[in-house]
Amino acid sequence: MSDIKAYDIIRNPVVTEKSTYASENNQVVFDVAIDASKPEIKAAVEQLFSVKVAAVNTLVRKGKQKMFRRVKGRRVDVKKAIVTLAEGQSIDVTTGL
Repeated sequence: MSDIKAYDIIRNPVVTEKSTYASENNQVVFDVAIDASKPEIKAAVEQLFSVKVAAVNTLVRKGKQKMFRRVKGRRVDVKKAIVTLAEGQSIDVTTGL
């Protein structure tokens, strides 16, 4: 897999209070492409960060209906991946790639 494809799959890390608590259990949360599969996410994370991935869990957060000046709009759906790293592995999401 090329670097460009890996960057298309892994959009950005999610840095929230909940994802910070997950990092204590050796997990990292990323926003990923909506059509990315678990094996593709695993391969992209292993390639970009040079770590061993134990498991990948995904979820799709549906976009909300919103009003903007009396016009109905809809936010986009977002797919999140919770990546569990193997023992002894870590990713520092505060630094850039």
